[in-house]
Amino acid sequence: MKYIEEFQDPALARRLLDDIHATVTRPWALMEVCGGQTHTIIRHGIDQLLPEQVELIHGPGCPVCVTPLEVIDKALEIASRPDVIFCSFGDMLRVPGTGRDLFQVRSEGGDVRVVYSPLDALRIARENPQRQVVFFGIGFETTAPPNAMTVHQAKKLGIHNFSLLVSHVRVPPAIEAIMRSPSCRVQGFLAAGHVCSVMGVSEYPELAARHRVPIVVTGFEPLDILEGVRRAVRQLERGEHTVDNAYARAVRPEGNPAALAMLEDVFEVTDRAWRGIGVIPDSGWRLSARYRDFDAEHRFSVSGINTREPAECRSGEVLQGLLKPHECEAFGTLCTPRSPLGATMVSSEGACAAYYLYRRLELGTAPAAATIPLEASPVV
Repeated sequence: MKYIEEFQDPALARRLLDDIHATVTRPWALMEVCGGQTHTIIRHGIDQLLPEQVELIHGPGCPVCVTPLEVIDKALEIASRPDVIFCSFGDMLRVPGTGRDLFQVRSEGGDVRVVYSPLDALRIARENPQRQVVFFGIGFETTAPPNAMTVHQAKKLGIHNFSLLVSHVRVPPAIEAIMRSPSCRVQGFLAAGHVCSVMGVSEYPELAARHRVPIVVTGFEPLDILEGVRRAVRQLERGEHTVDNAYARAVRPEGNPAALAMLEDVFEVTDRAWRGIGVIPDSGWRLSARYRDFDAEHRFSVSGINTREPAECRSGEVLQGLLKPHECEAFGTLCTPRSPLGATMVSSEGACAAYYLYRRLELGTAPAAATIPLEASPVV
């Protein structure tokens, strides 16, 4: 398949790895800010194939994982109401709140439905005018445009029993917060290609210049990751710090004008809490005043939420790149995909889930499939 098989060629991967090995002369630490990239790295063992001087740090790139506990608890409270049909993508149903998750709410009688598009939730609202229908709108810049479009449609069509529980976050302010942290070791970034396909790259040059870090826009296949690392290492070795688009097949510098216009119309920038990290200024979106009637938090006036994170869970440190998942004492024992302590274990893009799926054998925490050497692998 075009752009899949050709970006999983082991011979080309070997050439890129040889180039990186030949280029690097000193230790460098790079951070990917995308859960999909994290899973590619761990699944194919890319971090183990790189020179020991190149360290890949997993950043807060999983949108499910960074959704704050308070918002999860608000979702649970709203979904428990008898007049509500609560709609969500499936990956949110197992995310633990304070003491329970959406699956448990459903088992207790709550009308919680898995949908595949926010427009599915809007259709359900049209079909059930006597019920309140809420869609759980989470994610980075990639999922924000379709959610914005759905609210726009609801207003246009006069569907007033539909609302959006918003927890959208923005990547550039997160990079800023990471670089300002006293414990930061990051010297370069692999930027998420899908985010940049929407937003373009205009927000990154100032970050790269101010913090003197290269930012390479990267895709999600093994060769994408290796090419991103290669370009970042070359910049670091030369003392450069610019924005480099290594995903030009999908990313235009200006982004997607139609999506940007929809975001501008429906949302406004706000401070946003990130689970395990805290509040990052200007790092999220909320519905603008024009669409405030479709804001679930405003409509249901959810208050009195008392959140409580499990004491054993160190997912906040994982999300900040301070800890690798297997370094958490609860990993693979108290915390598994069946009984997760934190979202990073249950999300399909979580770093803990990636390590649990692909590294259990070598970490000695549970049985897993054996790692395939580069030479024998159909991928990398």
